[in-house]
Amino acid sequence: MFIKIICILPLLLVSAVGAPGGRGGHRGYKGKWELVSQNSGVSAMHAILLPKINKVLMYDATIWRVSKFPLPPQKMPCHMVDPVNKIQDCWCHSVLFDIETSQLQALKIETDTWCSSGGLTVDGNLVSTGGFRKGANTARYLSTCENCDWKEYPTALAEPRWYATQVTLPDGGFVVVGGRDAFSYEYIPREGLSNKKAIFFPFLRDTSDNLPLGNNQFFRIENNLYPFVHLATDGNLFIFANNRSMLFNPAANKVVREYPALSGGSRNYPSSGMSVLLPIKLYVDNPKVIPADVLVCGGAQWDAYFFAETKKQFLPALLDCGRLSLMKPNAMWKKEVMPSPRVMGDMTILPTGDVLMINGAKTGTSAWGFAEEPNFVPVLYKSKAKRGNRFHELAVGTIPRMYHSSSVLLPDGKVLIAGSNTNNGYFYDVKYPTELRVEKFSPPYLNPKLAKLRQEIMVDTSNKVINYGKRFRVNVRSKELGLNKADLKVTMFAPAFTTHGISMNQRLLMLGTVDVINNVWPGIHSIIAAAPPSGKVAPPGYYLLYVVYKEVPSVAMWVQIK
Repeated sequence: MFIKIICILPLLLVSAVGAPGGRGGHRGYKGKWELVSQNSGVSAMHAILLPKINKVLMYDATIWRVSKFPLPPQKMPCHMVDPVNKIQDCWCHSVLFDIETSQLQALKIETDTWCSSGGLTVDGNLVSTGGFRKGANTARYLSTCENCDWKEYPTALAEPRWYATQVTLPDGGFVVVGGRDAFSYEYIPREGLSNKKAIFFPFLRDTSDNLPLGNNQFFRIENNLYPFVHLATDGNLFIFANNRSMLFNPAANKVVREYPALSGGSRNYPSSGMSVLLPIKLYVDNPKVIPADVLVCGGAQWDAYFFAETKKQFLPALLDCGRLSLMKPNAMWKKEVMPSPRVMGDMTILPTGDVLMINGAKTGTSAWGFAEEPNFVPVLYKSKAKRGNRFHELAVGTIPRMYHSSSVLLPDGKVLIAGSNTNNGYFYDVKYPTELRVEKFSPPYLNPKLAKLRQEIMVDTSNKVINYGKRFRVNVRSKELGLNKADLKVTMFAPAFTTHGISMNQRLLMLGTVDVINNVWPGIHSIIAAAPPSGKVAPPGYYLLYVVYKEVPSVAMWVQIK
């Protein structure tokens, strides 16, 4: 079933335009907001851009047995939740959102996906894990074809995975880490199989916060759910929980090294900071050790959840960031200060290598009704700039995007913004209603004055399947008489599974450029680039490939590396 969402209200445009200047010519232009849909059908607690079909998968939880999108006739019968009492669920909890038309396609999901995790296979299909109650041990599979729907295996995982993190490995497999009361990790089995046992991981037990109340009573805070997990360039996993981190080899169940604690507060759910693996710079010939930096920003004081829960006091969110060079022998956190505090925010890596910080609140923590003061101001973090000059505030939004918000980088370089539900259910007559409106944010590089710098990838004549360590060709149609190699970047972006401020498997690779052959045909230039060296740097699968010229990205094409 397809529903065309028609915005009766005028599209909301918020922009700030200044005089162009600087490299790329967009200094002073602060971006633009546009409202593209009044009804996403479901509140986008989870979101990811799917390859091949170019649609954003959105889903929330089934526990409330309601949404804004009833199951269409072809998805019937309703899900029988309780056969004894004849309780049925006749609502969609998962949709495909067309990024061009805003049309919705209904999907049917039955196990509870509340606070689950996910990632893409080598073939571009989605594997989702965990959730709530009967969904907690579930593995789900969604193929990227027009009429495909969910397949669910409720006994696939050995332990319940509620608020767990799923990460893609160098061979294209997955491991899922943590979850409430799950101090362990496990590899996701092949479809239809079930794990018998998980692997104990004491680091997660040791990073869980509890507040003593006296008489051997404790208030459970945790602060280590949805741990940040990034695949490092040596094939090990960087795992960050609460304020501590390590480099870990899951195959050997071995801690490779521990890093210093990041001071200032707690960074994981419910304190809910943000984290990205910063863009990985590659060359035609790469060094044996490829540098990789991690950025962790925002969060909350370690006991902020206690004050929100018991006293309804919402403490200020954290204002700082920590940046760590993973591969350096004596790696130390280097602190930076954001323009404003942020908890429950999202970080999206842009095609240029800059990072967009968006959504969230200035006070409180994650959980229903535990935050105030929405942070409406996106921030651009320029990762290659000098410290002290990396943060730039952008055009102000108008829709509160707090708990259960999401952000998705799109092929055209815009960022889709959806979700926000601080309520236990779908409520529309409260201070922060369940949010179904969908927006797109255009970063500064989409300044209309820069349109002539935007290259057009000729998909039909470019290499769309690439191999590790090999050279490949990308042809572009251009308004430029010739492209200067020094002004050019070819970047590959792995689509992120976003939920609760965490973007699983997000990474951007800046590829080595071998050569630029100008005017192979009039107005057509050919770029020869070097593919990533191995799955440690770029796990096999689908990526958005952008050609960035003078800091202005093209519309991306999908490539598959294997």
